[in-house]
Amino acid sequence: MKKIKETIVGILVVLILGTLVFGVYRNAKSKTHQDLAKRIAELSPRGGPPETIEGLKKAIALYETQIELNVKEGAQTGTYWKILAIRLADRGSHRDALAALERALYYNSEDPVLFYLTGVSAGVVAKSALGFSGNSGNEKEHYFALAESSYIRALQMDGEYPKPMYGLGILYTFELNRPAEAIPYLEHYLRLLSSDIAGMFVLARAYYMTENYNGAVEMYDRIITRTKDPKVKNEAENNKDIIRSQMYE
Repeated sequence: MKKIKETIVGILVVLILGTLVFGVYRNAKSKTHQDLAKRIAELSPRGGPPETIEGLKKAIALYETQIELNVKEGAQTGTYWKILAIRLADRGSHRDALAALERALYYNSEDPVLFYLTGVSAGVVAKSALGFSGNSGNEKEHYFALAESSYIRALQMDGEYPKPMYGLGILYTFELNRPAEAIPYLEHYLRLLSSDIAGMFVLARAYYMTENYNGAVEMYDRIITRTKDPKVKNEAENNKDIIRSQMYE
């Protein structure tokens, strides 16, 4: 008899705990619906259709499953377009890659990688503009501007993302003839990736173009001491000799 009572008490405790847990979950769910309903109501413009908090809560609860499904499907679709864009860019189809990136950004506009990839493809398209339609100048300007704004947007999202820093360094130094603007990005880039030889060459070039000859020579010396590639070392030494000859003319 005693065991039966203990069993009954145990069952009652489990039921009570289950009820409490369900109640907490339901209250939390209700609060989530309440908060979302308030947010939607606050977004409504004055003079718009009346939307009560309770009415919105019921609508959210009713369509919650479908909403979650659509969110997941949207994320998956965005990933598909991102993968497609990368594959197209790898094959050199940068115009098609840009179209895919536009779709990817439609689904995920907070991904800095998408903006970086847009910058790369836009820069390539700008350089390849031949003017079949007679407006190559405008087309170049458009895609170079897109590349610049995309790199900057990527850095606004992640200020320590090195790839768009390097992208801006290349763009400003070699394409837009604005080397002074490239220097801070490249210096930051090399603080993050101090052994990157390609970045050192671009920064040395930017220093040279802004007549910071000492900075350029120091950067070439840095390349010479760090590279193990004889061709790279020879190129750095030749560039350094050219600069020194100009310094002492």
